[in-house]
Amino acid sequence: MSKLTVYASSEPTTPIAILEDAAAIQERLNLVGVTFERWQADKAISKDDTQDDILNAYKSSIDKLKEEGGYQTADVISLNPSHPDKDALRQKFLNEHTHSEDEVRFFVRGQGLFCLHIDGHIYATLCQQGDLISVPAGVTHWFDMGSEPEFTCIRLFTNPEGWVAQFTGSDIAAKTPNMDAA
Repeated sequence: MSKLTVYASSEPTTPIAILEDAAAIQERLNLVGVTFERWQADKAISKDDTQDDILNAYKSSIDKLKEEGGYQTADVISLNPSHPDKDALRQKFLNEHTHSEDEVRFFVRGQGLFCLHIDGHIYATLCQQGDLISVPAGVTHWFDMGSEPEFTCIRLFTNPEGWVAQFTGSDIAAKTPNMDAA
């Protein structure tokens, strides 16, 4: 189940709100400029499907988003507990950063925790299969895939080079509950 936990950045371990209803999560995130939606596949998919199979299953939703947001490319990233670089990737994504473009992710399978640091609050958004999140360009955030990652995501980019981060140097992510605690 998707979940949004809101913290004051000055007290990043004490929740001030916990939402588990998708509509309530969407409404709360929309207030800070973040898109959160639930998507359904146009076709059935399985864990063995290829990148092309997955992109085709969500083609109409991807095409609509590309048109609305000016995204140029879409790809699929998949990680599991046996991935040899899982620890290094987790540490990289756990550092607070920004992007010069929106960070758009749709969870085809599994889950991940997006923590958004906006206006003195942290919005820890546990995204599950079927969730789309779009973090606007310039919003400070980090992503935690957990110690045993298990997810497949569609990613959309305006920059053909893909994921490019500007790290803030803040240690706020280390002070906030992570995916394993969510």
